[in-house]
Amino acid sequence: MEHKKIDIVLGLQWGDEGKGKIVDAVTPNYDVVARFQGGPNAGHSLEFNGIRHVLHIIPSGIFHKEKINVIGNGVVIDPITFKEEIDALEAMGLTPTANLFISKKAHLILPTHKLLDAAYESRKGDQKIGSTLKGIGPTYTDKTARTGLRVCDLLSDTFNDKYQKAKAQHIELLDQLHFDHSTMLPDLDQKWLASLATLRKFTFIDSEYELYDYIQGGKSVLAEGAQGTMLDLEFGAYPFVTSSNTIAAGAFTGLGLDPHFAGKVLGIVKGYCTRVGSGPFPTELFDATGEQLRKQGNEYGATTGRPRRCGWLDLVALKYALMINGVTDIALTKADVMSNFETIQICTAYKVNGELTTKMPTASDVDIEPVYTPLKGWMQDVSQCKTYEELPQAFKDYIQFIEQETRTKISIVSLGPDRDATIFR
Repeated sequence: MEHKKIDIVLGLQWGDEGKGKIVDAVTPNYDVVARFQGGPNAGHSLEFNGIRHVLHIIPSGIFHKEKINVIGNGVVIDPITFKEEIDALEAMGLTPTANLFISKKAHLILPTHKLLDAAYESRKGDQKIGSTLKGIGPTYTDKTARTGLRVCDLLSDTFNDKYQKAKAQHIELLDQLHFDHSTMLPDLDQKWLASLATLRKFTFIDSEYELYDYIQGGKSVLAEGAQGTMLDLEFGAYPFVTSSNTIAAGAFTGLGLDPHFAGKVLGIVKGYCTRVGSGPFPTELFDATGEQLRKQGNEYGATTGRPRRCGWLDLVALKYALMINGVTDIALTKADVMSNFETIQICTAYKVNGELTTKMPTASDVDIEPVYTPLKGWMQDVSQCKTYEELPQAFKDYIQFIEQETRTKISIVSLGPDRDATIFR
């Protein structure tokens, strides 16, 4: 039997590219959907039957009852958020315990991780990185320090001892940081411990073995990433990054799979750029155009509710993301938001300290001036177009320009949040 490949879906910008919608749209082509990194700092939005759904930890294939969904070892899980997601799914009539499985090696976010997140961020003043305050960074810190709690610890008779020891270490740190935890921690602690009952309803698996067996048995696997390439711990604009590897290589460490199974890499690109939190954003718009993009695109964080910074499409950053991810196909999202712009600007180069370049600078504090190429806007609503042929010529020209510049095919065009508003080329 021919072994299936692992296809990967990930964001190519600063997150919020529309990964949830695209994963949901392509899930019918796969047997298994597996999240490989991140945690409740992700907000994957899906819309169908006129209802919007936001997932933070659970893979975006969960709404397809016949598909297997796996939370991989690279994911960090907040049991409270997990319970809220499960409650919402069950209220829809779904039975997630039937098709959602959790890696024993995934790490748990503790209540004190969230408080440490807030304590660290509050001390940074003007140097804040824009954390979502979900406890992600401190959880990955404990993972690296080899002091974290994992899902498999829930099966141990000594779990409570391990939890109390970790909590005590965190409280000592909070006291050193002069962060008052006395009012928040007791309620948070009680809620967290109660939420473990929901987590324990699920089947914990050795996900690397299970996924390997799926592939050997001919099943197709879609690996789902969170955040975006430009937030990668190694290759993003450090230190304004997330705490995990958001790039394609992270799918293999985050799921425990052999890289020779690598298949297609589908990179999600928004027709313009957005960013939440601090850090470099060369094409950011501070004028009425930026505000227009924000309003028309409803650019507010699915996880935090914070308004997103908005700017024109950045091809320098995009080409960098395509290169380090080995992207084979692009899914273009939210270009429909720009349907009433007479001119659309695309950044095709940078001036860094006065010198022209098409490479991403390593340092995050250099002076970058974007160099733009103007394109004619299409000035009409495209949200009802069902085929590529129906799109106005100016929209096709815009797509072709991106394809020529990046030498990568745009194989999916999303024209709205609903799963049906998708053109496959």
